[in-house]
Amino acid sequence: MNIDLTTPALLFSTISLLLLAYTNRFLALATIIRTLHREYQKSPDPVAAAQISNLRRRVDLIRDMQTLGVASLLSCTVCMGLLFAGLIFFGKAVFAVSLVLMVGSLTISLIEIRMSVGALNLQLSDMER
Repeated sequence: MNIDLTTPALLFSTISLLLLAYTNRFLALATIIRTLHREYQKSPDPVAAAQISNLRRRVDLIRDMQTLGVASLLSCTVCMGLLFAGLIFFGKAVFAVSLVLMVGSLTISLIEIRMSVGALNLQLSDMER
């Protein structure tokens, strides 16, 4: 496989948009947590209490998603530096690492999305009673 400077550069826009989406999910979750905390302080609710562990886990997952995404972006940058220096073999190796990091980030994102659906189902469960 031939690889040049444009190959890892293609991931830059993808990773940047992905990090933006992750940040938006984090900010939305932070708003939910703050609102839930405020409401729980006023009147404790068993459904809200059940959501706390879900929200805590989701915040951790978003942190991990962002960490792997940033590591992928850094790897792409290092890859481009190696390719620019003519170290093609090492550039390919670092590019492969970057792709693995991106796959890890996307996998965690999928897990977090599934947990989000679980939280919504928990929220709706009290309406079915």
